[in-house]
Amino acid sequence: MADSQAVALRLRSPRRVVIKVGSALVAPDGPPSDRHLGAIAAFVTTSRAAGREVVIVSSGAVAAGLAATGGRRPRTIPEKQALAAIGQPRLMALWGDLLDAPVAQVLLTHDDLVHRDRFLNARATMAELLARGVVPVVNENDTVAVDELKVGDNDNLAAHVAVLTEADLLVILSDVAGLYDADPRSYPDARLVPVVDRVDAAVRAMAGGAGTAGGTGGMRTKVQAAEKATARGIDTVLLDGTAATRLGALAEGVLQGTLFRALDPPMPARKHWLLHATPVAGRLTVDDGAARALRQSGASLLASGLVTVAGEVHRGDPVEVATESGEVFARGVSRYAAHELIRIQGRHSADVEAELGYAGPAAVIHRDDLVLVDPPA
Repeated sequence: MADSQAVALRLRSPRRVVIKVGSALVAPDGPPSDRHLGAIAAFVTTSRAAGREVVIVSSGAVAAGLAATGGRRPRTIPEKQALAAIGQPRLMALWGDLLDAPVAQVLLTHDDLVHRDRFLNARATMAELLARGVVPVVNENDTVAVDELKVGDNDNLAAHVAVLTEADLLVILSDVAGLYDADPRSYPDARLVPVVDRVDAAVRAMAGGAGTAGGTGGMRTKVQAAEKATARGIDTVLLDGTAATRLGALAEGVLQGTLFRALDPPMPARKHWLLHATPVAGRLTVDDGAARALRQSGASLLASGLVTVAGEVHRGDPVEVATESGEVFARGVSRYAAHELIRIQGRHSADVEAELGYAGPAAVIHRDDLVLVDPPA
């Protein structure tokens, strides 16, 4: 099958789609408007008529709150949270007016996405909404979120929602056409990358910094979102949502943006959680031999390869694993606490019990509890 045909088949076949709508589309001139949202709503209607279930992750609550109250843009977290609380019902009203289906407000926190009981409860609620023919409109619950425990941007939130709802396709709409091999604002000859088979260091390097003044995301967060979603087997499309013709083409299976292909087979759920969802408690730095064994041989991390320990790590905490040059190349679950790791770092396994005064696990991180940032292709 030709590549264009394969792409068309992937875009036509999803049963469940998550659509992220960026601030530049919700509030292009300051207050939220239907300037771009009308075409997006038509795309949602077309998708639903084709038998697809649709979830929307919508930015714009702060912009809606600012438009309602006037004044300057928020400078502090309480100001932003207050404006989000004011703007969220106005944003919901706008979506309710635009869509030909009932809508439901769903506000999620980081904890809802990383703790199993809350994750499963959120999944069940979303499934019930979709079964009732409702379009969930999702945002982060900014009013209660704190910096240390928040998703932070709606690109990554959309990826988490795609995983939560077991979607087949994630569509990230903004005011850029897709991923370019260089920043098109600085390099006029930059070329659009139509298909990405795998997000690796080279693809991440193509991503730039922050995007529009009204949003928190840029290409970097979009590539992060694509990496999260594709790792769990979810195709991801970056598309210019300001062009109604591109949305119409997508509905017909024609790509006019960038497709990030889903990994096949997808990453196991536990390893995906470890790499992409849960925060880490600290960092373990390892020597070159240990890094090579972890990367190339699928080995467990032993105390003998440990060089330094940073952070308040407890037994069972997720940690990142780095080389001595500072490159973070893996994440894993530590079987020892920081005070134990400091005592046994660099020691052979046979000496660990004598140092601690009790028998501990054979490995600092077992290979079943370790995932590489860039696994071999």
